[in-house]
Amino acid sequence: MDFQKSDVVRTLVRKLQARDTLSEIEIDALHGVVDRVATFRPGDILVPEGAPLTHSQLQLSGLCARSKAMPDGRRQITALHIAGDFVDLHGFLLKRLEHDVVALSTVQMAMAPHDRLKDISETLPHLSRMLWLSTLIDAAIHREWIVSAGRRSAMQQVSHLFCELLTRYRVVGLADTDRFPMQMTQMQLADCCGLTPVHVSRVLRQLRDDGLVKWTRGEVIIENLEGLKRRAEFEDTYLSLEKRPR
Repeated sequence: MDFQKSDVVRTLVRKLQARDTLSEIEIDALHGVVDRVATFRPGDILVPEGAPLTHSQLQLSGLCARSKAMPDGRRQITALHIAGDFVDLHGFLLKRLEHDVVALSTVQMAMAPHDRLKDISETLPHLSRMLWLSTLIDAAIHREWIVSAGRRSAMQQVSHLFCELLTRYRVVGLADTDRFPMQMTQMQLADCCGLTPVHVSRVLRQLRDDGLVKWTRGEVIIENLEGLKRRAEFEDTYLSLEKRPR
């Protein structure tokens, strides 16, 4: 898929401007930070664990995950990324990651060389803070997932994740009021929640039978959002959706 210049940072700009206003100079700087676009297929590793990093990747489409493989072959997915997310912006400073970033669907990534990100950090302090904010939101999502894994029931975990994804897709303009793309398998959903595929299947069947959620043909349809939020005990505060000066 080819992207026009105006498309490359569109979802990132929309995501950041949900939290604060960007100037035209800042938006132009985001356009200038990207030097090429690459396409990855499902299962491709975008960022290998431990590999030295010279650029960060801005997701333009599809679904990918942070993933940690265990010696016995099991895997834990620790985060999901959608269009508008920098999947490894923290790699700008860390220079290598302690986990893989893997494509769950076909994804397009825009490459942002670290020397260009450094220029932004030195010349555009507000834009730097906004990019920093995006990594802080990633960290807040990680903490919420830890709460889910440690204290929420399987039903609550899956329900909470669906509420989160709907909210995140809405922010970047890729979800309707009651549905969002779901480009993963039940096995991968199980890896997100630390559950067995059989357990996830039972939860999905119960959500469907209760008239809350249907998962069909690559999308999740929320049939009763308020009911799903109550079941998940979902509050979106951790996603920092308030628009205010940063």
